[in-house]
Amino acid sequence: MPIYQAPLRDYQFVLNELLDIYNQKDLAGFNEFDPELIEAVLQGVADFTTDIMLPLNGSGDVEGCKLVDGKVVTPKGFIDAYQQYVDNGWATLTCDPEYGGQGLPEVVGIFATEMKTATNMAFAMYPGLTHGAYSAIHVHGSDSLKRKYLDKLVSGEWTGTMNLTESHAGTDLALLRTKAIPAGEGTFAITGEKIFISSGDHDLTDNIIHLVLAKLPDAPEGVKGISLFAVPKIWVNDDGSFGEPNTLCAASLEHKMGIHGNSTCVMNFDGAIGELVGEPHQGLRAMFTMMNQARLGVGLQGLGVSEIAYQNALAYAKDRLQGRALSGVKHKELVADPILVHGDVRRMLLSQKSFNEGARALMGQQALWLDEAERHSDPLQKKKSSKLAALFTPIVKGFVTDQGFKACVDAQQVFGGHGYIHEWGMEQYVRDIRISMIYEGTNGVQALDLVGRKIMSDKGAALELWSEEVKAFIQANLGNEAMKPLVSSLMLAAADLEKATVIIATEAAKKPDVIGAASFAYMQLLGITSLAWMWARTAEKALAGLESASEDKAFYQNKVKTAQFYMAYWAPQTRSLVKQIESASQIICEFDEADF
Repeated sequence: MPIYQAPLRDYQFVLNELLDIYNQKDLAGFNEFDPELIEAVLQGVADFTTDIMLPLNGSGDVEGCKLVDGKVVTPKGFIDAYQQYVDNGWATLTCDPEYGGQGLPEVVGIFATEMKTATNMAFAMYPGLTHGAYSAIHVHGSDSLKRKYLDKLVSGEWTGTMNLTESHAGTDLALLRTKAIPAGEGTFAITGEKIFISSGDHDLTDNIIHLVLAKLPDAPEGVKGISLFAVPKIWVNDDGSFGEPNTLCAASLEHKMGIHGNSTCVMNFDGAIGELVGEPHQGLRAMFTMMNQARLGVGLQGLGVSEIAYQNALAYAKDRLQGRALSGVKHKELVADPILVHGDVRRMLLSQKSFNEGARALMGQQALWLDEAERHSDPLQKKKSSKLAALFTPIVKGFVTDQGFKACVDAQQVFGGHGYIHEWGMEQYVRDIRISMIYEGTNGVQALDLVGRKIMSDKGAALELWSEEVKAFIQANLGNEAMKPLVSSLMLAAADLEKATVIIATEAAKKPDVIGAASFAYMQLLGITSLAWMWARTAEKALAGLESASEDKAFYQNKVKTAQFYMAYWAPQTRSLVKQIESASQIICEFDEADF
């Protein structure tokens, strides 16, 4: 069975030193927790995920979910594990205390999510989708809807889903056909078929609250005519008691590449009774609350699975004996040297390590922006943080999952032939994480959202907010001799990003299709540059730690060395991405349909 050790020391560094969350006096509720409390919470999650969730990952993959007599049966052990998850209170961490939540900030909750997805991505999706449903109802639902559903969703006693996709309508939701007909007393009869519904049916809880996009009879054409409905598997009366089972079912289970332990369903709604979430024809606005939460969660899947793949690849590289180092024998007592001595194995491992730690820091920053957008006492700072979080949503979803998948493939490659067979676990990680680049908006859609909406639509205003922070950091560290090489690399990457932005803006004014042709490379460029920013900030704190700390110097030294590797290996890739944006994007647009 694969191994896993939660990166608790790294969480501590990101929270305490890099983001300094315990001194955020302007954020409501942040004064109610301290390092001891947060470390105890994260240690508890680490114990649960390692002891309970990890052993079920491989067996859940082999057994998968089954549809028996119209009901989904989850793999052996999932029911007991989920009940322990609920009993331990792990579902409640970042939820509103008014509904039974613990009220912890998002910047803490994301690391709990990382551990869950690292140890058992398929299992983690059940509570993950539930949290998204909670968020949509919490922000957009009526008081009666909140009273009816939120307590049970927060506790984990019930789970939730999101139902968007139809067989003919994926990204283009304007095409959806699911109908909602008024049924009296504020209810609606929902009829239609949805596909690819994660956690659509299962035996973990008594009830499942489906959030369903559908169109009312008077709906205008296009996306402006979409409404959102809460449709329970079993009807819930106003007093909280169960009514009759609703007229909906899992018609079939999708046969898919990975995440076999999660029930991905085709859902049929046959006049199922639901209630409106938010205002009529404003369903996308409500659903995007859920989707943006889900996109952060998907990014954490990219990081979490990459981390466990790296840990196992590193352990294997230290143990597997093959050949001798080019510079001479390193272990005379052994028949061969461990493959860790070989340069290309080191390259792959360091690429994974530097990506994982940099992405973890960026995820922390993204979560802190989300917390500031919700909790900051200064309205101007709330607005700024909201814009930054929106700008980086495509990065934490698209870039992180792209590179997280590549890191898993590198980890598999370290194992050689053993990485391709099931018993070592690497092939499952590659299969499982592949979906993260597809669902919640494919990464091509994320890139188009980044460039078309987040950059072009506001004429780069949000990007300029972030660029000002990067420039301020560079200016503050120009005189720091130890930081000089790192600052220089960050400056070059930032300059490449600025150049690429100008190129796209200029060319798109003449040929709008350039936006789509250049967007994917631009997303990678911004992602690499943002991680360079996080690594430069990390190195600054690590150098300070080396000066002041009497213990743990090895940790800080490792951070500095890894930052140096990132700047030498990853950051220069911005050069080729600019060239690709400048040249290849034009050629892409010039191809006629007949040329393909």
